[in-house]
Amino acid sequence: MTQTTYQVSVLRYDPATDDAPYSQSFVVPGDETMSVLDALGYIKDNLDKSLSYRWSCRMAICGSCGMMVNGVPKLACKAFLRDYAKGVVIEPLANFAIEKDLVVDMTPFIERLEAIKPYILGNDRRPEDGPNTQTPEQMARYKQFAACINCGLCYAACPQFGLNPDFLGPAAIALAHRYNLDSRDKGKAQRMPLINSDNGAWGCTFVGYCSKVCPKGVDPAGAVNQGKVASTQDMVIAMFNPNKDGQEVRG
Repeated sequence: MTQTTYQVSVLRYDPATDDAPYSQSFVVPGDETMSVLDALGYIKDNLDKSLSYRWSCRMAICGSCGMMVNGVPKLACKAFLRDYAKGVVIEPLANFAIEKDLVVDMTPFIERLEAIKPYILGNDRRPEDGPNTQTPEQMARYKQFAACINCGLCYAACPQFGLNPDFLGPAAIALAHRYNLDSRDKGKAQRMPLINSDNGAWGCTFVGYCSKVCPKGVDPAGAVNQGKVASTQDMVIAMFNPNKDGQEVRG
């Protein structure tokens, strides 16, 4: 394969020593198979050992290497330098505090996932009852939303999360919707108060960019809209039958 060189600009910032983030440029040799993650590895191994970034699987499965590539949230292992012939600018994920260089504080993201109770609730089936099987149709209801790899790209793409740090956010709402649609789960009533709140599904202004940048086709924007439908069902049921908990209605 033909060898060439690529111009790579990386945002650097160490809160312990730097007053503000700054850009540092590198020349990286490579060919058309070289990913952005490969370029960062070359820089760290050969040019600047102090560079900090996250990565793990290199196969777009773990979600660790999310960052901004020419202003677009991407997985570094899934972005290739051949697509940036005029140079590439690599920055940490938007809307998150920088810990060092390309490493951001994902605590707000993890807290939102934890808040929606991302596991099956209320399943009283015991091992002696046999496997808790599902039909293909039951699985199909939530399968798309189960593909999330928790990369955080949708939060970097979400203008509402950038403006309102209390917004639950696309991945958490999609994950809540995934479990609410699961035939084995009985925890919808515990999740819907968050979905129904001003910082839940109704906080979304439906830009839809979160779905565009999702590397797994989860379509969190679609999940948010379906969450709004479920929230409306709760409201209508509560309006006409205040003695019944509308949150028990399955969406």
